[in-house]
Parts: sequence; structure tokens; C-alpha cells
Amino acid sequence: MKSDNVLHDKDVPAVVKGLSRRFGRKLALDDVSVEVPKGRVYGLVGENGAGKTTLIKHILGLLVPTAGSVSVFGMNPVTEPERVLARIGYLSENRDLPNWMRISELIRFTRAFYPDWSRDYAEELLKMFDLDPSTKVKNLSRGERAQTGLLIALAHRPELLVLDEPSSGLDPVVRRDILSAVIRTTADEGRTVLFSSHLLDEVDRVADYVTMIHKGRVVLSASMDDIREGHRLVTLRFSTPQQAAPKIPDALSCEGADEEWTVLCNGRLDALKASAEAIGAVIVDERTPSLEDIFVARVRASRQAR
Repeated sequence: MKSDNVLHDKDVPAVVKGLSRRFGRKLALDDVSVEVPKGRVYGLVGENGAGKTTLIKHILGLLVPTAGSVSVFGMNPVTEPERVLARIGYLSENRDLPNWMRISELIRFTRAFYPDWSRDYAEELLKMFDLDPSTKVKNLSRGERAQTGLLIALAHRPELLVLDEPSSGLDPVVRRDILSAVIRTTADEGRTVLFSSHLLDEVDRVADYVTMIHKGRVVLSASMDDIREGHRLVTLRFSTPQQAAPKIPDALSCEGADEEWTVLCNGRLDALKASAEAIGAVIVDERTPSLEDIFVARVRASRQAR
């Protein structure tokens, strides 16, 4: 196993550098580098099986890198798990909770592990989610189970909250509770949220930074402001029908036919206008593409590059 043991600033929630991970012959993560800044909401985007959960498990210290390094608050999560996990709140995609316990029993059991557990905050979350403490976990709905898991992850006010597909399978009301209220509040208090999702609209709504992963590789990693400013979706119109897709520098995708083509570009609008004029076209419409538009275009470009 090749590993970079140099640790990083203890104030940075997570730094992943050159991380690769194999499971047998399968390369699940391929030279992934990510830095999660303090006090922000950081989204991991990718299809199911892209490597998001594998990356999260390395940050939690549950997996040892095949190559590269992982640092959490300046510590190695594999060799210092107790110190690292004491500062992390975690909600897994499977919401693994003991079915035989009541919510009140689960709260008492969990708070014994966290000296900073806040009884008042736990009560506040119970009321926010309208949870009955006497209910057994096995009788909870999917949404209530997610809310209970989130309460357990949040009540000790962790410096880093890690959510793996937090809204998967949930109804819109519960999804909004988790993403809009809890995640935003946590970040505004100066703590950090790292969450993975294949639902790009919710990431677009709440994330400050985004890393897009496709088949274990990072295809884009930047702040949401930079992503929005650096991508444009433009409609080009030609005076005569075009037999093939027009060649535009920094184009990630191009669709259309005859006189009209829609191009998603990684570049500034003034440069795009100059490129359009150079090939005899005018821009008749332009807008900022959605995160989903950008992700699909980046994935397709990555496939073509391979």
C-alpha cells in the first residue's frame, strides 16, 4: 500500500489528496483530491456507484487508502479514530439504527459517548421533526427513521456533519426539512456539512462547493459561484443549415440541427460571442445552465476523453 502520511491544517475539516482505492480488480476511486473548507456546505455529486460512499468511508476512517492520504482536522482517521469520530456526526444512507430501541433509549445510549451532547438541542430536534420519543425504531416510517438518525448525528453539535444520500427515498416535506433547515443552519453556525447525493437539484439549492464524481474520478470540483460563472448555455443561429455540429472552443456539449444549435460551454460569455462570430453564428439566447446540465455534459466529455 502506497500512502502519503503528511497531515494538514488541524482547522480544515477534511483534506483528501491523491486518494485511490481498489476492491480486487475494481478501481473504485482514482486519484481523488478534495478539500472541504470550514463552515461550508460541500456536496458530492455522482450517479449511484460513482464512488461517493467509498470516499465518505475513507473520511470516516472505515477504509484504508490503496494510495494517497486522508486528513480530518489534521488527523489520520484510520490511526486516530476516536479523536476524529468525536468531532463528526454521521447519517448513513441505510440509516442503521437498532430496531429494538425506543427513540428515547437511543438518545440515552448515544449521548453517553459524547461529552458535548446537548439535551436542549435534542429536545428541539424532537419537536422540529415531530418525533414521539416513546416510539420504537422498528415502527418508524422511512422519513422518521432518517430524522431520528439526523437527530443522533446532530445533538452533540459536531464540527463536521457527514450525510450520505440524506434524502434518498424521502417525501418532499422531510427532504426540505433536512436540506433547507438543518444543513443551512449547521453551516451558518460555523460548522461544516459534507453530503452526497445523486439528486442534483437539491445540491444546487444548498451547496457552497461541489465535487462531481464519475466512475471514481473527479470531473469537476469548485465553488458553486465559480461553476455558475464559468459555464454558459447558449443557442447559436446560422444563416444557412449546418451539416455537422459547430466547433466552439471549450464546448462541453453541442446539440441541434440545421440553422440552430445549443452549446454548453466552459467559458465566459464575451469569449463565446467572439467564437460564434468567427464561425458565422450569432447568439440568440444564453443562460446559466443547471447543475444537472453541467454534470451530464462533464460526464459525456469525460467519456469521450477516455
